[in-house]
Amino acid sequence: MVASQYREKPDGQRPDQPGGNGRSLGWGRFAAQIATVAIVYVAASVPPLMILGTTSTGVALSAVVSMAGALLVAWFWLHRDGATGPAFALGRPPSWRSALGWAALGTIGALAIFAAGAPLVQAFGLDAPDPQAVLALVTESPVAFVLWVIAVSWAAAGFGEELLWRGFLMDRLSRLPGLRRRAPAVLVIQAALFGLPHVYQGWGGVIVTGVVGLLFGIIRLRQRGNLWAAIIAHAAVDTVVMASAYAGELGWYAN
Repeated sequence: MVASQYREKPDGQRPDQPGGNGRSLGWGRFAAQIATVAIVYVAASVPPLMILGTTSTGVALSAVVSMAGALLVAWFWLHRDGATGPAFALGRPPSWRSALGWAALGTIGALAIFAAGAPLVQAFGLDAPDPQAVLALVTESPVAFVLWVIAVSWAAAGFGEELLWRGFLMDRLSRLPGLRRRAPAVLVIQAALFGLPHVYQGWGGVIVTGVVGLLFGIIRLRQRGNLWAAIIAHAAVDTVVMASAYAGELGWYAN
């Protein structure tokens, strides 16, 4: 049934999967694309912090602006390579029921990974992930909480990070010599790269977040490349974590 719905390329990849349409990619071009996205991401994060400082609003807007800048550069490269559609797969999912089901599984799975990951990494002598510095900004006030949930959890993290990591990065990796049609390798590499920016939470945070990135990558593949299930799961996880921290700040449950 699936095979009859998609015209396969000569290398066997479907156009709805990462790497399924557009030009192949050399390692030099890949490095240039990743570097420019990273540079713009870092540079775009600075102006909000210079204007507003490291306040709750300043950090939240920094996350949004930096993600917007990175996605603009990512879109530029994808557009030049004729790969915008396969990478930024935001069309209708194969089935909304399936997408929401995978989103629910992804949310539960990611929360379970965070819960179990802390004691596991500690057992190996690593520090457990510590997001308290960020959560302190989230729980600063009701306005801050709403801003972070909408602008960061849903816009920058859920929507933006999934477009960037599971969308752009997985597509780019899938076109590299030696990685085409090697989904397991692509999944592991993108997960490792996704974990690295979370080093501010310690190496335990890098590992645990990387495993969550692996889960979201699997969800994308299970959705034939469509990103909506991963987006919803990612945003829901961040929302639950922030809401839990805010509830604790209000004294709704014992810490």
